Amino acid sequence: MSFPRQAIVLAAGLGTRLRPATDTTPKPLLAIGARPMIEYPIRMLAAAGVEDIVVNLHHLGDRIRTSLGDGAAFGVRIRYSPEDPILDTGGAIARARRLLRDEPFAVANCDTLADPDLAGMAALHEARGALATLLVRADPDAERYGALDLDSSGRVRRFLGEPTTPLAEPLARRMFCGVHVLSPEIFSRMPSDGVFSITRDVYEPLIARGARDELILGFDHAGYWRDLGTPQSLDDARGDVAAGRFAPCDRKSY
Repeated sequence: MSFPRQAIVLAAGLGTRLRPATDTTPKPLLAIGARPMIEYPIRMLAAAGVEDIVVNLHHLGDRIRTSLGDGAAFGVRIRYSPEDPILDTGGAIARARRLLRDEPFAVANCDTLADPDLAGMAALHEARGALATLLVRADPDAERYGALDLDSSGRVRRFLGEPTTPLAEPLARRMFCGVHVLSPEIFSRMPSDGVFSITRDVYEPLIARGARDELILGFDHAGYWRDLGTPQSLDDARGDVAAGRFAPCDRKSY
């Protein structure tokens, strides 16, 4: 399987932890090096072969639309999914369905820098017939970002501490890195509209149920990753880009 040709970039957040900068500039347009934050996941997805990207909008959304335009500068087509009120991650994905084809798609947070093996992630997703495959990493701060636990086959068996019942085999602790590959069947397991979280309200109950046809996998990532949600992490990311510790994707490489 090649990487999905379509993706959603989640960009509607208020950026409250980055105030006062986000009072006048939407978080996705805060600069890292010479580029706004949101360009990094867009370039990453374009390099993997994505052709169509849906960007959800809320806070100062017109500024984001003006900055990105139709996506031609990145070699993709960008369309927009405005939200009022803000719909959280699950609601955003459900709302964007009207702009997606009935085939696998990716989702990426705008406020994350990473250099994942997206081709490998897509290959695992197809080979195992997964409903969702999540980019995960071992991290001592896993609890802070939302811990999940994998069994020896890579299946996610516990998410955000649920289910609490003991499992027969030892599990490997991971954290979710904000990139997913999803099969279109995921829409039949979520509300069609409204405000809800993809992790708490969709993945968590699916994992607890553990049905064979509702497989949620973790794909291990050992490369670069940084959250961009706080002033300190944003400054650290700027330093990493300036020093060449993180190299953005600028060409098709998968």
